[in-house]
Parts: sequence; C-alpha cells; structure tokens
Amino acid sequence: MPLKEEFIRSGGWLFKRRSYLPLLLAAVFAAGILRGGPAGAGPAGAARLVAGLAVAALGLAVRIFTIGYSPAGTAGRNTEGQVAEVLNSTGIYSAVRHPLYLGNFLMWLGVSLYGGIWWIVLVTVLAFVVYYERIMFAEEEFLRARFGEDFEEWARKTPAFIPSFRKWEKPRLPFSARSVLQKEYSGFFSMVCSFTFVDILLNAAAGSGPAPGPFWKAGFAAGLAVYVVLRTLKRKTPLLSVEGR
Repeated sequence: MPLKEEFIRSGGWLFKRRSYLPLLLAAVFAAGILRGGPAGAGPAGAARLVAGLAVAALGLAVRIFTIGYSPAGTAGRNTEGQVAEVLNSTGIYSAVRHPLYLGNFLMWLGVSLYGGIWWIVLVTVLAFVVYYERIMFAEEEFLRARFGEDFEEWARKTPAFIPSFRKWEKPRLPFSARSVLQKEYSGFFSMVCSFTFVDILLNAAAGSGPAPGPFWKAGFAAGLAVYVVLRTLKRKTPLLSVEGR
C-alpha cells in the first residue's frame, strides 16, 4: 500500500479510537509516578499544580473558543467518521487548522506537568505527535476531497498546529455559551478527573495513601456536580440546544 493511502487508512482507524489515548497516557502516568514520583505537597507541588492548571486551562479555553463559534456538523465528538458540512476558515480556524487537537494537547500537557516527571512530559508530547499526525492527515484528505480549491487556499495560508494570527478573520457566527455547555461539559470533567487521578498517584507515591488531597476532593465533587447537571439538561431538556449549532 502506498504511504499516502497507509496514512489515510491508519488515520481513519485512529480517529475512531482517539478517545483511548488518555487511557494509554494514564497507564504511563501511573507507572512513572508510582515508581518514584515527586512529593505531592509543599511549594514544589503547588508550583506544579499552578503550572499544570494554567496550561490545561489554556487548552480548555482553546476548545471552548472553537466550539462556541462553530456551526453544526463541524466541531464535535463524533467517532464514527469524518463530518464537515461546511469548511471552517474563520475565527480560530483562520489562525490554526486543528484547534481542537491543539486544545487537547495543551490539556494533557498540563496534566503531565502536574505529574512532575520530565520523561512523562516527553512521552505525552511524543504520543500526541505520533497519534494525531495521522489523524490530522486523514482529516485533511477528507476536507480536500470535499471542498477542493477552498480547502487548498485555506491550508496554504493557515498553519496546521501552531497558531498564527497574522491573517485573523472574524468568526461568521456569534459566540454561543449554550453550545459550549452542551458539547464541552464532558471535556471539562475529563480534565478534572485527570488531575484528580494524578493527585492520587502523587499522594500514593509520597506514602500518604491512594486518595486525593483536600483541593482535588473538592474539585472532583464540583466537577461531578457540573457534569451531572449539564448532562441532565442536555438529555432531558432543550435548554442547551441552539439552532444551527
């Protein structure tokens, strides 16, 4: 099989299974931290927490900004196959072609920074490069086939992963907070769960027992409450539904 076709095939396969990457990283985090990770408390632990939360919050903000301005049939959590009713090329998509994956990367980079082990951070970066490179390749081939010259023109002036705001274009749609609440509550809770999981590992490695500290006990409880409320509103009411989103 030619290399291009192999990239498309494997990229499509990974696209449907991209939600499994966090499970692989969780195993790496557990193995690394439990074998001798840094202490979970003290000034160093607080510094790691602040740095990790700052980077992860930036990633979540990128996702929120992307989803809040995106029309229906584009940004989403579908896993069955590629979806693109229109070509997003304004707003954040005028600065970077794959903003949702950039957001994912920053969120997981933040979690790995909280872990405090340099090689775990390196593994996280390399995992995203290997895992998402083919997914992005397959997505772009789908967009090329669907939108032709419009895609080619957009791709020529817009970087794939590292944003450039030199040719910023105002989003076509207004920001929709309801759309964000409907689509991104699970991403927010996943981030909370990930930090709580790392906190448990750090405490276990430090001999404090496999339990989160007070900060993440409260954070997990609050995150769970937000998740349950928003999931219920999404499934049981039309409150979060926005026409065309």
